[in-house]
Amino acid sequence: MKTALISVFDKNGIVEFCKGLKDLGFQLISTGGTYQLMKKEVEVKEVSELTDFPEILDGRVKTLHPRIHAGILFRREDAKHQKTVEELGIDSIDLVVNNLYPFEKVLRKEGVSEEEQVENIDIGGPSMIRAAAKNFRDVLVVTDAGDYEEVLLRLREGRNDLSYRESMAAKAFRYTAYYDALISEYFNNRLSVSDPEYLSLSYRLGTSLRYGENPHQNAAFYEKVYEENPAEWKQLHGKELSYNNYTDMYNAVRFVKEFSEPAVVGTKHNNPAGIGIGENIDEAFDKAYACDETSLFGGIFALNRPVTKHIAEVLHSFFMEIVIAPAYEEEALSILEEKKNLRVIVMPNLASFTLPKKTVKEVLGGILVQDYDDADLTEEMEVVSARKPTEEEMRDLCFGFKAVKMVASNGAVLVKDGATLGIGQGQVRRTWAVEDALSHGEGKHSGAVLASDGFFFADTVELLQKHGIRAAIQPGGSVKDPEVIELCNQYGIALVMTHIRHFRH
Repeated sequence: MKTALISVFDKNGIVEFCKGLKDLGFQLISTGGTYQLMKKEVEVKEVSELTDFPEILDGRVKTLHPRIHAGILFRREDAKHQKTVEELGIDSIDLVVNNLYPFEKVLRKEGVSEEEQVENIDIGGPSMIRAAAKNFRDVLVVTDAGDYEEVLLRLREGRNDLSYRESMAAKAFRYTAYYDALISEYFNNRLSVSDPEYLSLSYRLGTSLRYGENPHQNAAFYEKVYEENPAEWKQLHGKELSYNNYTDMYNAVRFVKEFSEPAVVGTKHNNPAGIGIGENIDEAFDKAYACDETSLFGGIFALNRPVTKHIAEVLHSFFMEIVIAPAYEEEALSILEEKKNLRVIVMPNLASFTLPKKTVKEVLGGILVQDYDDADLTEEMEVVSARKPTEEEMRDLCFGFKAVKMVASNGAVLVKDGATLGIGQGQVRRTWAVEDALSHGEGKHSGAVLASDGFFFADTVELLQKHGIRAAIQPGGSVKDPEVIELCNQYGIALVMTHIRHFRH
């Protein structure tokens, strides 16, 4: 008689599944709460009957016993293994059904104590799963209730073949690896471990996507499980999100989170095409939109205040991919929903959710992990020129340095009155980035200031003088800084150095 060991925390569907196993001639053994539930519905033995040893330590030790693990792990075609289990009177266990203590669920609960969290670290479950998965040539392991129906069907039809058992083993190892990674992340975060000698990250499949960056690339969205204050968002309208939508949406949101005042960021291909702040969200939107109406066609708008009727009417007038905001006025939402394909995203906690402490980037042979760029420029900011910026210029300089943080390096932005007038980005030469910013802001140079994500040389100062720019902000840090400061003083240009660099590669 075949034997199935059943030990599950999530008991959805387990009774019906076990009835199906019983009909197929399986002997059932089980543990704890699973046994208590099943014995009312189906004939089942308790594990302690098999091991002749009780559950102890408040259930911490139940299945950690040689009779259990030998019954799972012995190789059926190995005569020596067969002889050993026969001599010891150990029965084979041919099917293991297990899912684990809800460490993830408890992790998401508010006010959970360390003791409660630790008690939800499963020990016996992962051991059984790994044992069954290792011995997949002889044992079928089931870790997902969604597989119960197919398992029964295959057992009825005699299709519990080696390839299927191997695929279920692979799924089981993915499950335990994810579970262990989640626990590892919990302790790393709890203890503020900055550079662990081994790094495991826990993600869970959210949705499969139609394709990746390009139609020939397969892609999927995986949800980050361990987050202290995760983003909460919902799609209210429009087509399903694409790979590029996800990346653009993330960048637009993290850009707009730089500002506490009403702010709007319009992006295209992960780069800002217009940024504005204002006394109200309508003013901020108008400033962002005016920066580059042409480039914002087919782009994304992120707002840190509710979308108004005025904004919705403008957005309705041209093609765009996504609008994301903490809320929508009722009339504004009705207007936007007239655009069949426009993806409308609401994120109620846009202002309060926590951006990651670390960022990850793939490189040759591995990944790079670094702190998120959340430096406060005001801590090190210094006016280094003879001429001091006016109060208005200083406000725009600070705004500009936040804006240029969003730009691909080498980057520069021309700003005035809390709005980007021109953006130059992703250039291999700094003067080209400055030229781009000045060119895009042609005719609006009077009273504008310039921000750069990296230090200047004299050729940049010459461009500022040529175009009538009277104030600039940049990190400094070059051996040419004295020359740059002297030239700014000669031309009467106010120069602020932040001593903080904001490259975005």
